[in-house]
Amino acid sequence: MKGDGGVYYAEIIARLIEELNRLPGVGPKTAQRLAFHLLRRPYEEVRRLAEAMVKAREGVRRCSQCCNLTDIDPCRICRDERRDRSLICVLEGPADVVAVEKTREYRGLYHVLHGSLSPVDGVGPDDLCIKELLERVGRGGVREVVLATNPDVKGEATALYLARLLKPLGVVATRLARGLPVGGDLEYADEVTLARALEFRREV
Repeated sequence: MKGDGGVYYAEIIARLIEELNRLPGVGPKTAQRLAFHLLRRPYEEVRRLAEAMVKAREGVRRCSQCCNLTDIDPCRICRDERRDRSLICVLEGPADVVAVEKTREYRGLYHVLHGSLSPVDGVGPDDLCIKELLERVGRGGVREVVLATNPDVKGEATALYLARLLKPLGVVATRLARGLPVGGDLEYADEVTLARALEFRREV
């Protein structure tokens, strides 16, 4: 099979490059480098990598309470009785949970949406874990929901949409304080900035 620059790959190598190219942020050149890197590694090392990916895909599911990715249900955070169950922090993705946990400033529970509203990309409310959030809040016991979606256009739109839905339920909806770069992603924010944003969050 012909690759970039007129280079011909064996069919099996071409398929590996093609599959790696499907990963987010991995272009054709990076996919080619990764493929040849894997082919240079010892067989056992590559087997362990493949086994870890398959086991993760088979064993990881969404927590029935917070929708975060987990290997046990409910997840370890939802099981933790030391957590403040009256406080829920809403995040776009599982990586954001890790970012907030690293601040050591937050001791409530989480809810992971798995994305943000984006009509242009065909992502509507039914494509996110919004129904599950409203059901959690509707069961009572929640006093505040921190809308910690990313500080970009889609994140802001999602936060405003959720705030409107939460208002009739009698909970306070807050937004992270400024200090986070507009257009940035939570998972890449430094721990101090994110901790301050949590501490000085404001009501929506």
